[in-house]
Amino acid sequence: MEKQIRSRDIKLVPIGNSKGVRIPKALLQKYDLSNTLLLEETDRGLLLRKKDDCKLSWEDTYKAMANEKEDWDDFDTTVFDGLEDEDFEY
Repeated sequence: MEKQIRSRDIKLVPIGNSKGVRIPKALLQKYDLSNTLLLEETDRGLLLRKKDDCKLSWEDTYKAMANEKEDWDDFDTTVFDGLEDEDFEY
């Protein structure tokens, strides 16, 4: 059974130098939406969803971090910054 996708036309409204969308009150209540939403770019377009629904699994977190391709070369220089020679009192 294929999931039914509901759609409706909405207009972009000016908000300062940006544009925004108005979400009907019935949808705000139905999905318990408040002040913050997550806007996600997908292969099929834009997706709006509740902010607290955006927790990634450990696997998804790892994939997202790997996709960032961060350069960790500078990290090695901070490991030996002299703190290992300091005496700390517990």
